[in-house]
Amino acid sequence: MRRLLGMWLLIGLGSEAAGELPPQIAVRGGYASPKPFWEAGARLDEYGINAVFVHSGSLSTELVTRARAEGAKVYAEFPTLNGKGYVDRHPEAWPINERGEREPPATWFMGVCPTEPGFRAFRMRELDRLLERFEIDGVWMDYVHWHAQFEDPRPVLPETCFSPTCLAAFEAATGIRLPEGGVSEKARWILANRETAWRDWRCRVLADWAAEMRSIISRKRPGILLGIYHAPWTDEEFGGARRRILGLDFDLLAPLVDVFSPMAYHARMGRPASWVGDYIEWFSGRLGIERGRRPHLWPIVQAHGEPCMVSASEFAEVMRGGASGQASGLMMFTLRSVAEDPEKMKVLRALYRGR
Repeated sequence: MRRLLGMWLLIGLGSEAAGELPPQIAVRGGYASPKPFWEAGARLDEYGINAVFVHSGSLSTELVTRARAEGAKVYAEFPTLNGKGYVDRHPEAWPINERGEREPPATWFMGVCPTEPGFRAFRMRELDRLLERFEIDGVWMDYVHWHAQFEDPRPVLPETCFSPTCLAAFEAATGIRLPEGGVSEKARWILANRETAWRDWRCRVLADWAAEMRSIISRKRPGILLGIYHAPWTDEEFGGARRRILGLDFDLLAPLVDVFSPMAYHARMGRPASWVGDYIEWFSGRLGIERGRRPHLWPIVQAHGEPCMVSASEFAEVMRGGASGQASGLMMFTLRSVAEDPEKMKVLRALYRGR
């Protein structure tokens, strides 16, 4: 049925091809600063947008005030395990591979060692300051994975991190005594003899990051939401790499976050637009998502025209796909990409307001 709908959407452009989203999609959002939207002469409420998800570095008091005045809640995207820039200044935080070497950037992304105490303290101070400065409605963790790149058709999936802090933390957490020798010897031994314990521990490290962030949010701004942007992979894809390499265990994270936001970027990942709805339905069943109960499901889909063009009709199709399953919210990447395309603006208004 969804594929037939997708074919129908491809026939025309603009609002005629869209049709309003079902009322259960209560959160009708957009990702990135709304400034390009405003510069195009539009108001958020005119287009039915009631939530904006803005990179924490782009927030300002003026932005929050204006978005609220136009009926939108404001959520901050927080670059949790993005080590770009930091690892150059603090090489002790560089992710180490199984050869005992610094793992290079994964295409455009540079990760970090998640157990390096200096980096963790740095990020938690940033979160603390963010919550002090702005009256936001929630924080969305981004880049919540061990160093890798999942947004490409051929993902970059290195084995990390075998830094001294990670090896010591693994021993302390599991009671497993590592053999004598260098990093490469220890890494080979772990992967050959204690791989399950190693994969489980890496997942718990990320869950612990989420737990500490929730604790800070509960203390500084109780009642606001904690969300997570994450890789849109099933349990089996790429040999189970979502858990095995990225360290993302949905079952560990579900009690800790309020909202899951799978990054269903079809064009970036070289997938058809119809895949978006298929994944959202799979995810709904996998976690037993039920509307009205946490954790909630608010996917983010692609409007951005890179690495290839995303047409207005294709944008309508992936938005409808994101609204399937048990989703109760939706957003697109990015607001600028919509604001710069009059046909996508028509689609957005039709989907979010019905006209």
